[in-house]
Parts: sequence; C-alpha cells; structure tokens
Amino acid sequence: MRTRAVTTDDFRSVFPVPPLCRRRDARRTIDFPETEKIIQNIAAGGIRNFLYGGNAFLYHITLAEYEELLAWSNGLDNDYFVIPSAGPSFGRALDQASLLKRYTFPCVMLLPCADPRDAAGLERGYRDFADACGLPLIVYLKEENNFGSDKEAGLDAVARLVRDGVCIGIKYAVVRKNLIEDAYLEGLLKRVDRKNVISGIGERPAIAHMRDFGLPGFTTGSGCVAPALSRALFEMNTARDWVGAENVRQQFLPLEDLRDTWGPARVLHAAVELAGIARTGAIPPYVSELSESQRAQVDLPARELGAAHIPVTA
Repeated sequence: MRTRAVTTDDFRSVFPVPPLCRRRDARRTIDFPETEKIIQNIAAGGIRNFLYGGNAFLYHITLAEYEELLAWSNGLDNDYFVIPSAGPSFGRALDQASLLKRYTFPCVMLLPCADPRDAAGLERGYRDFADACGLPLIVYLKEENNFGSDKEAGLDAVARLVRDGVCIGIKYAVVRKNLIEDAYLEGLLKRVDRKNVISGIGERPAIAHMRDFGLPGFTTGSGCVAPALSRALFEMNTARDWVGAENVRQQFLPLEDLRDTWGPARVLHAAVELAGIARTGAIPPYVSELSESQRAQVDLPARELGAAHIPVTA
C-alpha cells in the first residue's frame, strides 16, 4: 500500500469504490481472497486507486472487521493508493481513529452523518477526528444539508477545513436531474479550489462535472466491473473528446439505472458477482440483498459491461 502523502494532483484520476466480499457463514465474515479478486480486476484496467466506503457498507462495519480491513489494505502492493472511510458518527470515528494511527494511510474519508448536527458542530468534530487519527480528510458531500440546514454556513465550514489543511479533498455527490445546473456546487467552487473537489457519483455526471465545472476526476462504482472502460472515459474527458466520452458513458447507464432504482451499493454487490469477477457473497444488516428477480434483471447489464472491459495487461 502506498504511504506517501496525498496531494491534489492525485485527484486527477478515477477512484473506484469497491464492494467488500463476505462469506455466507453465520457472522458474514469478510472474504479477503475474493475481495482481492476485485482489486486485481481494477488494477488490470490500469487503475491503482481504491476508496472503501458506501459500496463496502462501511457504515455498518464492526470495529474488529474495520481493523481487519486496515491490516489487509496495508499489505497490498506498494503502488496501490487505498483510502479507507470512517464514521459516520463522531464516537465511531474516534474509535476508528486509534486503529488508523497504527498504519500510514495517505488520507481518510468521513462518511456523511444523518444524525443531529450543524455546521459549527460538525466542523469541530471533523477537526477533532483529524487530530486523533493524524490524517488529512476527504469530506463526502452527499446532500446539501450534510453540514446542517444552513447551506451557506456548511459551505463556509468546508472551506475553512480546506484552508486549514484539515481537509485535502471533497467527494461531491449531490444528485441533480440537470447535471449542468448546480448552484450548490458553484457555491462550493467559489470557496474551494476545484482541484480539491472530485466528482463523486460515478459515470453518469462525470462528463458534466469535468467539462462544465472543471473537476479533476471522478469516483466510480460500476467501474469496478469495467475499470478499463472507466479509465477510458476519464482519459477522453481529459483530452476533451466529449463525443467519444459520451459513447463510453452510455455503456454504463443500463447498470447505473438499476443502481439508482434499487440502491447503488446492493446492486453493485450483485453485479460484481454476476459479471464473474468475484463471489461478493452476503450483505451485512441493515441492508438486504437483491431478490432473485432483481438479480435476474442485473445479470445481463453486468455481464455486458464486464465484457466491455479489456485489461490493459492483455
């Protein structure tokens, strides 16, 4: 695992957000050999970045499992850039901070909290967590009220965290029907340099976010199935080949539509298995697995997307 400090130059890339495989035993234990198959598939697509968060259901991971995940990540290849997530509650994040201090991760992402909060309180908590774990943070903006009901106060708090070096990056994942109309993102970019902000909702808004807002890169879930294709989209965006990029983006939409319908993480969990990449296995509570009928509808889009992935090592 790479241990050198993260810089904003690192955000000019694609960041897959992979599932975490689990066995179908009584405790649904983490299956690291199968999880490593997902990592190998992504690496075969020319990507060495891995962000463990919502698609791995880290919202519901136990502390013992979290420690196992950190130890396993620490043993990966030296050129693998692994970012774990923590939280979402303050107490859970502080408990995880002591585990994070045992290793040298480049940074850590805080999962968005839906419990009672406001901008000033959340900013204080983020600073306390950063002090406790000794790592720069990635702030995950999933909704406009992530930092409380006062949107302007929330954006100002995020800007102070970036200004003071507490936050190195922002995963921007607020869903819009019209991808090029986003006053909240515009407000963020008035306060924070766009080099600190990465598009955080996969391939669907990747072109709009890079072309119209100048974001440097994007995260991907479906790119875990077809990483070479996701990398091609990034490279076409960077080259401003918008027609070619749109042709690539369209290949992701059948699976992305199902993820939006039934839940991004649970559909991706099934899709990786149906594409023949790894046995992803069980999903931990509080989330249910897809029904057999739903899996049947995911099967073809997953296999077709997987077939579009041509490993760069081939």
